[in-house]
Amino acid sequence: MLSKIISDVDAFVWGPVMLVLLVGTGILLTIRCNFLTWRNLPWAIKKTLSKESRTKSRGKGDVSPFSALTTALAATIGTGNIVGVATAMVSGGAGALVWMWISACFGLSSKFSECMLAIKYREVNERGEMSGGPMYTMKKAIKNKKLGAVLGWLFALFAVIASFGIGNMTQGNSISTAVHETFGISQGVVGAAITVLALMIIIGGIKSISKVSSIVVPVMAIFYIIAGIIVILGNISNLPTGLSMIFHMAFSVKAVGGALCGNIVASMMNAARYGVARGCFSNEAGMGSAAITAAAATTDHPVRQAYINMTGTFWDTIVVCTITGLAIASSGMLGQIDPATGEMYIGSSLTIAAFSTVLGKVGAYLVTIGIVLFAFSTILGWEYHGEKAFEYLMGTHKFNMIYRIIFSLVAYVGATQTLELVWNFSDIANALMAIPNLICMLLLSGEIAKDVKEFQKIIEEEKAGKRDRTN
Repeated sequence: MLSKIISDVDAFVWGPVMLVLLVGTGILLTIRCNFLTWRNLPWAIKKTLSKESRTKSRGKGDVSPFSALTTALAATIGTGNIVGVATAMVSGGAGALVWMWISACFGLSSKFSECMLAIKYREVNERGEMSGGPMYTMKKAIKNKKLGAVLGWLFALFAVIASFGIGNMTQGNSISTAVHETFGISQGVVGAAITVLALMIIIGGIKSISKVSSIVVPVMAIFYIIAGIIVILGNISNLPTGLSMIFHMAFSVKAVGGALCGNIVASMMNAARYGVARGCFSNEAGMGSAAITAAAATTDHPVRQAYINMTGTFWDTIVVCTITGLAIASSGMLGQIDPATGEMYIGSSLTIAAFSTVLGKVGAYLVTIGIVLFAFSTILGWEYHGEKAFEYLMGTHKFNMIYRIIFSLVAYVGATQTLELVWNFSDIANALMAIPNLICMLLLSGEIAKDVKEFQKIIEEEKAGKRDRTN
């Protein structure tokens, strides 16, 4: 009975109302910022990839601008980029990929706004470390202090719950299941390995996590992108048909299928529903989680770092998810039946089948390794998110080490147990994080627009070479 109730609530909070709020807020912020988040995306990408972004030469903070971004990406680039995209394309048709792109475009402004505010209103804790995120923004920036305090407390509570579920247990289970199915290693052994490795890294806090993330995240992303491109090129003859099918299914009022869609028939409504949901869930724009990590960055101006962190939505959805989607669309495996089960390919099995069309058994190994790396990096990134939310609830950093140890041990439970009830509950908490965060951004949208427009003068000066270009 309880499981059914939680499952129904989960379906509701991730339903149309939440998706409209997430995308709608992104649209409003994009317009209020005069589309500067779109217009400055090339500049932001250039800044992200610069040598200066890897240093702490300008401003105050705990980690470099690039490390703050990669730690945030560690939490967002996860199994959703492999499994979630495949699931969306099965449920919503190939057109779901287009709606993922649309949600990401407006998600840029949401990601930018929450990160900018988090840096602007961050604090220094007793250890001299930066502490920030939507909860601090709510407490300090919302004029109605009682409302701000309540929203901040709720956000932190939901973030802690989500960190143990979506950010930990589900990822651990994805790793252990994938490794067991592909390599035959017991889930208990895998769970123990995850726990030990996670503890070794997170016990050092943000500096240790960011060091690992700044290496693992770019490497794993490049590794997966190259493999995906090989698959797409191997099926290049199908790509034009695949792209045609993607756009046709994305905007068709009537339910349609396609030559490369097998048994899948879907309409624009289905494509929009599942594409937007997957896009929002994948890049977490509007959820507020990335802002917690952004607050640790060394920077001289909140807007500068917000632009760098904003690119996370671009890398996550526009790049990585697109690679998965195009690999599937060009493979001819979408909507096909798995002979081993007699059921349609879905989730990781679909992505593995797509990669296997070109790479054979190696494809299965590559996808499995991708799942392992993506999921483990998510555990690391979410640990920091949860830790800072926990610190906010406790009012002190003194219990952070206890949180780190418990968090590492919970990874073992996730790897060895299927706890659907817990997962659904944490999924609800993940969605509920967004509500106070979206309210906060809407209330402060005028301030966001003012700051971004003022900083535009600095960007124009830097482009013209009139200002010091160090980061």
